Amino acid sequence: MSVIVVKPGLSSTLQDAGRQGHAALGVGRSGAMDRPAWQLANALVGNRQGEAALECTLIGPTLKFSQAAVIALTGAPIAAHIDGQSIPMWTRCRLPAGSVLQLGGMAIGCRSYLAVAGGFDVPLILGSRSSDLHAKLGYAGGRALRAGDALPTGAFSPFGQAKDSRDVIVLPWSLDPQPWFDFAAHALRLLPGSHSPLLDEKSRQQLYGQSFTLSKDTNRTASRLDGHNLSLREPLELISEATLPGTLQLPPSGQPIALMAEAPVTGGYPRIGQLAAIDLPRLAQRRPGDTVCFRQTTFEQARMQMAEHQQRMARMLHLIAQRLTRI
Repeated sequence: MSVIVVKPGLSSTLQDAGRQGHAALGVGRSGAMDRPAWQLANALVGNRQGEAALECTLIGPTLKFSQAAVIALTGAPIAAHIDGQSIPMWTRCRLPAGSVLQLGGMAIGCRSYLAVAGGFDVPLILGSRSSDLHAKLGYAGGRALRAGDALPTGAFSPFGQAKDSRDVIVLPWSLDPQPWFDFAAHALRLLPGSHSPLLDEKSRQQLYGQSFTLSKDTNRTASRLDGHNLSLREPLELISEATLPGTLQLPPSGQPIALMAEAPVTGGYPRIGQLAAIDLPRLAQRRPGDTVCFRQTTFEQARMQMAEHQQRMARMLHLIAQRLTRI
């Protein structure tokens, strides 16, 4: 089966868990910006092998399904219609052959995820189907989708007796998005970076006591934070060192930059913080103009909170898999 892109949306890309273990080659991770939303979308359609899903940014695409398909939408709230009929998020929907799915704008948040049963079956590159816009790796040279693209999907098992139905069929249950989407835009947890002690006192107070605004220049590589120009106590010259998604750098402009999924593997700016891994998806859901503020945390606190999150996710994935066996 192929999914035809009628309209591409603002910046729609195929993403999975990303490319792990290739930093020595200069290749970053890429992958889904909001990993929990990607995981849950895949779980709802019965995918269990880390299949690629479609990551939509701010405005979603319009897609035509040549054959019957099973889909799920998670992440930022997005308007979704099949031939004029509204369909819900955070559940599983069966679409008849020939369906046209229209995804509109997002009321809040920045990224929504569309999973299809069987996954998007584009070629693996370095073990991943993710599109890396910065490194130009992935589907069609690592670019965003364009009108006319035909995305192949893997095989799947349709809803039992309903496999020949011409109606949209929705599960009678859905997930509560509240635990998986930061509707309240809470403060993000930030660990001290290796150069945090070099910040002057005013800048340290601003970093943890004031709000920043997400710049319009934000993308999958980095989130630029406007509002306060931070400074070091004295100039610092560095050689490039390893960086990760979540590394908070301080360039000469004084406006902090938080590296995101397509972060380069090295960087030469002072590292004034490291976003706790559990809060990376929350930053990924902030859109240009949104407020961002930080609260200090420790490595041990961040490790324990991430472990608890992973346990909750494992339980949820198991519960979804169990309930799908009863369909």
